[in-house]
Amino acid sequence: NRYYKLAEQLARRMVEEKFAVITGGGPGIMEAANKGAFEAGGRSVGLNIFLPQEQRSNPYQNVSLDFHYFFARKVMFVKYSCAFVCFPGGFGTMDEFFESMTLIQTDKVEPFPTVLIGTDYWQELVDWLRDTMLERFEHIDPQDLTQFILTDDIEVAARHIAEAHERMCKEREAPAEAGGPQASPWGGLTAEGTRTGRPPRQNHRMPEAPAK
Repeated sequence: NRYYKLAEQLARRMVEEKFAVITGGGPGIMEAANKGAFEAGGRSVGLNIFLPQEQRSNPYQNVSLDFHYFFARKVMFVKYSCAFVCFPGGFGTMDEFFESMTLIQTDKVEPFPTVLIGTDYWQELVDWLRDTMLERFEHIDPQDLTQFILTDDIEVAARHIAEAHERMCKEREAPAEAGGPQASPWGGLTAEGTRTGRPPRQNHRMPEAPAK
């Protein structure tokens, strides 16, 4: 499958850029990414999950962790990743893509680079996000569609991730007066790696007891 080959190639490129590679540890595209990183001599991490069917741990992991719960596994993806790459997949792929978009949109995580690989798979979804969710129903803002890129080019993906990560590192090192992370009282991190955020606004009143 050409996407298997592309995932292998991108994982190798990310190892060349000094990144580790984390996948769900299973077969298919996950195996391809672990294989590319493993054979390139990089750190190849698999976050495996116990399922009644389908899941099979691939042999290209030099760091392997097992999970019973999807939510705990996704916390680890978010906490330890500095970029997301989404290849064609099923419900799990959609779940993880939209969860990452939600966290970025709500400023609960740093706006890490997110790349969709495969225009023949993703283009119609991106069109629907723009035409229906944004323009017709106005449920998102225009800048929300800038939180990811769509490409078929592995070099474009690798360069986008590397350059975005370099910018994020410089921003973290910037002093508060220059807009560094310590400039915001809401920028601290919680245990699961998301930002603490502002407390909910208490602008509602308890209903009054009915008159006797």
